[in-house]
Amino acid sequence: MAEKRSLFKIIFGREQPAPQTTQVMQMLNSSPVFYDFSGDGYNSDVVRSTVDAFARNVGKLKPKHIRRKRNKVEPVGDSNIEWLLQTRPNPLMNAFIFYYRLGTQFLMTNNAFVWIKRNPATNAVEAFYPLTSAGVELHDYKGGIAVKFRFYDGKWYTAPYEDVIHLRRFYFNNDLFGESNFEALSPMLKLISTTDQGIGNAVKQSAFIRGILKFTSMLKPEDMKKQTEAFRDDYLTAANNGGIAATDAKAEYQELKNDPKMIDEKTMKALSSKVQSYFGSNEKIVQSNFSEQEWAAFYESMIEPFAVQMGLEFTSKVFSDRAQGHGNEILFEANRLQYASNDTKIKIIETLVDRGLMNKNEGREIFNMGPIKGGDKYIVSLNYVQADKANKYQLGEDDPGKGGEEENDDGGDT
Repeated sequence: MAEKRSLFKIIFGREQPAPQTTQVMQMLNSSPVFYDFSGDGYNSDVVRSTVDAFARNVGKLKPKHIRRKRNKVEPVGDSNIEWLLQTRPNPLMNAFIFYYRLGTQFLMTNNAFVWIKRNPATNAVEAFYPLTSAGVELHDYKGGIAVKFRFYDGKWYTAPYEDVIHLRRFYFNNDLFGESNFEALSPMLKLISTTDQGIGNAVKQSAFIRGILKFTSMLKPEDMKKQTEAFRDDYLTAANNGGIAATDAKAEYQELKNDPKMIDEKTMKALSSKVQSYFGSNEKIVQSNFSEQEWAAFYESMIEPFAVQMGLEFTSKVFSDRAQGHGNEILFEANRLQYASNDTKIKIIETLVDRGLMNKNEGREIFNMGPIKGGDKYIVSLNYVQADKANKYQLGEDDPGKGGEEENDDGGDT
């Protein structure tokens, strides 16, 4: 019989033996245990749409492996790390889904964890896995910190903290974990849920005619029941389009007034706005109905800080101290100009291309156009000249046709 495979084994391999020397880490001010707050918060349409607006834009971030040397930034051409982060961080996820999930976990739990899977023989990075677990414990292990993930199926996995990328939000009281959303978010979600239920009940109640059928003569119980059912079937169904009921002298219908209370649209928007503000967003961002300035504000307040935190944490956990000392770094960038107006795009491209700060392919990318051959070369307008050579240029002293004075100047001291 073939061995039953599980996702746990695909990601982690065989299960770990029980740890023998680990102890729960003693913290300064807080518990060493963190429990994911689900609290059905993601089941709220307001929460889900707001988190989705953040996560889908996080998914567009572009990671780059660079190397800083003598204040110069050089891209690392053949980088396995960059390929993983840009294309497929693990066999189960493409790059967009990977960062989308990280952004979702970041907002929903204020703690996002990524386990770095390394080759046991070479220590080279093989994959990045975002981990969602029922709980996380910090353990003291061999003089360092180990992170123990307890999953919903009862299994667990322990990894050194230096192999776990940990992103945090609302980092206040706890020594290592971001604060839970439960206390802050639950009252708002309960109020929105109660409001939604109230609207549903009001709609149901308004769909019925409610009243009492009063008989003026004495009837047997079975006859009264039969008359009531006949009245209901004739007049209190959808078939009665006119909404009018008729009775004879034997019965009198008395309507019961039903006045369900509905919450006004202004109050509903205020509740939704309160949740959206908690996640650093607003209705225009959620509905993709923002202006250039509104997008810039959202990017600078939410996307960019998350990108900065990811860059610092990925750099610290992926590279050794020695590799970082040689300038290796991971940056996360976003093409902010995608959301600018066409007039703004054209002005920026004209300025940056003329000054050699952008090449043609980078300009084409802003307009969602594919690269062209030779488009990676940087050009500069002849209208610009170095400041220390401006006088010579204006006086014609740098003219190559005047005897090569520039060459004599360059080689005069050698």
